[in-house]
Amino acid sequence: MSESKRLDNANVLIYSHDSFGLGHLRRCREIAHSLVEHYKGLRVLILSGSPIIGSFDFRARVDFVRIPSVVKLRNGDYTSLNTHIDLQQTLSIRASIINHTARVFDPDLFLVDKEPLGLRGEVRETLDMFRERSTRVVLGLRDIMDDAEALRREWSRRDIAAVLDRYYDEVWVYGHRLMGNPLVDTGLSESQLDRLRFTGYIMRHVPRVSLPDWQVPDHPYLLVTTGGGGDGRELIDWVLRAYESGAKMRYPALVVLGPFMPIGERHDFIRRIGRLDNVDVRTFSPIMELLMERAEAVVAMGGYNTFCEILSFDKRALLVPRSTPRREQLIRAERAAALGLLGFLDGDGPRKTSDMVDALNALPDQNLPSARGIDRMLHGLDDINLRVRELIGGGSAMKSTRVLGSH
Repeated sequence: MSESKRLDNANVLIYSHDSFGLGHLRRCREIAHSLVEHYKGLRVLILSGSPIIGSFDFRARVDFVRIPSVVKLRNGDYTSLNTHIDLQQTLSIRASIINHTARVFDPDLFLVDKEPLGLRGEVRETLDMFRERSTRVVLGLRDIMDDAEALRREWSRRDIAAVLDRYYDEVWVYGHRLMGNPLVDTGLSESQLDRLRFTGYIMRHVPRVSLPDWQVPDHPYLLVTTGGGGDGRELIDWVLRAYESGAKMRYPALVVLGPFMPIGERHDFIRRIGRLDNVDVRTFSPIMELLMERAEAVVAMGGYNTFCEILSFDKRALLVPRSTPRREQLIRAERAAALGLLGFLDGDGPRKTSDMVDALNALPDQNLPSARGIDRMLHGLDDINLRVRELIGGGSAMKSTRVLGSH
């Protein structure tokens, strides 16, 4: 069968555990949309645990199967979103749905987001099945995972190096080498590390949809976003204290709290914002790209997707990252600031109101990311599209050789 026909009839299955926040879902959705736009006959199915996946629009030939949701707690443990079902039962149901969907959909490519065995090993059975088929299997990782020592301990305990050798054809890093290698010091051999593929960051675009006029301010504003919002309380409080202080602020703010912010915190912030005439609030927006594009500058925590949006829309930005339970955001903010791409304010310090006032008012004078040549970092979707064609077009003859080693 010719390569074009294989692509015209190809199926791509994407797994995203989506335990907390919006990052995994939004990254997978962007990849799926790019693939179906690039290959007119290709179909993508997303397996997702996000409880709000139905709030997003999907292009033709992209669909999703929602598996029961779990929530990642602040201490790093997990619990079922549905408190009437214990975690082990939830994981068993998820694993069954994943495996059955994979058998029926019979993908040419299985793309696993971040977790090599899925949440608590829930895709292992599916990975074993694909070893007997011609399905190509790829692990996709964000640019930064965690502190190197913490990740090394975690991967060593779970013997992830052997998992990669056994199951995966390739490992893609959705980032650029300038920001470092996320798998350095994780126990992988030099030859294994040399076989990682850095795709570049995933460029974002404003979707071709309309919003009610009230959703997008008609005046200049700073966009303050915490992503999903479940761990954004400290950032929002610090920003609001700056506006509540009476200091003269150069721009008003638009605060997007996020759909996973606890209800009590959300109500408290809405009450505080209601007393300010230079701050507006949204609970959630399914097209943050539009709010980002129209903002004068961005204040955020520094998750992967927000970072991609800052680069894609060439926005001045201030990152105030969290450092627990993972140091991912802190490391990303420090490295991006060192490259001159954005500003950085350490949220682990005393969080003085005056420091936030100064940082917000300094934002309009900051250099744009484009001044540092970010265009060379944003080729992720192009590289992914090309590699999907090469993997699927390569046929089953390539299946016997895993990029990360032999069986």
